[in-house]
Amino acid sequence: MQFLHSMVRVSNLDESLAFYCGALGLTEMYRKDSEAGRFTLVFLAAPADIQSAQQSNAPVIELTYNWDPEDYQSGRNFGHLAYQVDDIYETCDRLMAAGVVISRPPRDGHMAFVRSPDNISIELLQRGDSLPVQEPWASMPNIGQW
Repeated sequence: MQFLHSMVRVSNLDESLAFYCGALGLTEMYRKDSEAGRFTLVFLAAPADIQSAQQSNAPVIELTYNWDPEDYQSGRNFGHLAYQVDDIYETCDRLMAAGVVISRPPRDGHMAFVRSPDNISIELLQRGDSLPVQEPWASMPNIGQW
């Protein structure tokens, strides 16, 4: 068995790509438009997975954009995605600079949560050992749900 991808439904493809690619740093690998099915699929890979994704053996995220509007209630679009990062603090700083709310700050130097424009929870985990606890993260409260 091999993990291939996770799919999340998105309501605004441009806004979602700005989040996943522009703010989070994923790379669009390929896309498929289906006139008959009235949807677009966009496959994204993390920077460290690009080469493997090109060879079809790395996990990717599939953004599914249905051309006909739908209201995605919790559970209809997904639970959460998880990414390991080299520096949790730098990553959260970069996301905040892009206007992303840090729902669960990395108070422990190890884990944080943010949300996509479609309210998908994204877990960020520090690669290796937790970083030393730092301000302003240590005293930052949770915002919303994560």
